[in-house]
Amino acid sequence: MASTTAAAARFTCLAPATRPASASAGRFLLPAQHWGAATAHGSSAAVPVPVVAAAPSRRWAPGVTYATAATGKSVHDFTVKDIDGKDVALSKFKGRALLIVNVASQCGLTTANYTELSHLYEKYKTQGFEILAFPCNQFGAQEPGSNPQIKQFACTRFKAEFPIFDKVDVNGPNTAPIYKFLKSSAGGFLGDLVKWNFEKFLVDKTGKVVERYPPTTSPFQIEVLMVKQP
Repeated sequence: MASTTAAAARFTCLAPATRPASASAGRFLLPAQHWGAATAHGSSAAVPVPVVAAAPSRRWAPGVTYATAATGKSVHDFTVKDIDGKDVALSKFKGRALLIVNVASQCGLTTANYTELSHLYEKYKTQGFEILAFPCNQFGAQEPGSNPQIKQFACTRFKAEFPIFDKVDVNGPNTAPIYKFLKSSAGGFLGDLVKWNFEKFLVDKTGKVVERYPPTTSPFQIEVLMVKQP
C-alpha cells in the first residue's frame, strides 16, 4: 500500500496550474472550424449520445430559467472554485489557449476522453495550452461522487494533471457563470444547451471562445485542427 506521503504527492497533480505563460505560449493559433461529424477515436462508428432536447426558437419549458447572457467579456473575467474549494481567478491563464470540458466519471465517453485529454496536456502543457475540467452530474447522473472522489478517480486512474474544478451545473437555473459565458459566446446545435458530458469549448489566449465541439468529438481531432504559428 502506498504511504500517506506518496498518496498526498500523487493527488497534487490536480492542483490548478501555476506555470507562467512560456515563451512559446503564442504558438497556438486556434481556428474557427465548424462542428463536423463526431466519432469516437479509433472507431468508424459514431458513439450514440443521449441528447437534451430544446424547444425551437428559444421557447423553453415554462417555469425553467435558462442561462442566455454572458456575464463577462472573456473567460479571464471569471473566478471559479477548484476541486478543493479554493478560488481560482481564470485571469491566471492569460496568454494560454484553453480547452474547457465538462467531465464525468461514469460515462461511456469517459475513458477515451480522459486518456486523450491527458495525452494532449502532457504533450502541450509547456507550449501555451491548458485544459480546464468542470465535473457535472446533469447528464445521466454520471458524476455522482464528491469532489475528493472525483479528484482521486481522475488522478489515479488517468494520471490527469490538468486543473479540475468544483462540480457545476452547465444547464438550467443554476448554471455556473463561466458556462453562461461559454454558451452565449458559442451557441451550438441546441442553442445554449450543453448536450452531454465532454462537450468542449476552445478558448484563445485572450480569453475569447473560438469554437465549440460536441461530446463525441475526440480530443485528438481537436489537436489536428489546432494550427501552430511557425
